[in-house]
Amino acid sequence: MSTLSHLFPIRIVPEDIDFMGHVNNSRYLNWVQDAVLEHWRKLAPPEAVAARAWVALKHEISYRRPAFLGDKDVVATTVLESIQGARAFYETVIKRGEEVLAEVKSSWCCIDVTTLRPARINADIAAYFFPKAD
Repeated sequence: MSTLSHLFPIRIVPEDIDFMGHVNNSRYLNWVQDAVLEHWRKLAPPEAVAARAWVALKHEISYRRPAFLGDKDVVATTVLESIQGARAFYETVIKRGEEVLAEVKSSWCCIDVTTLRPARINADIAAYFFPKAD
């Protein structure tokens, strides 16, 4: 099953920098969250976006290289790998140009915004993320 990837440009600001002079590890998780949520808002139909929200269940991050203030061309590419009921599994790769800075596997739970209970992702919504090959 092929899926649509989402490119999320990253701008590094002074507040991202830690005492060692590079981007603090926690910022990578913020970027992943922003990329995943933007991916949902971009591809899902408006009524699904209005009725559903996402909470992170797990992040597994592998840091490869540090990022610094002034870095250009930093982009997170996120891909929805699969959906199982109310859970979604994403892979996000953060790069500076062609250089991999971090790789993140994450799982998310879709919730109904009214009840705050888990909400299944139906096939009609999943189809927006997993288009059929022609």
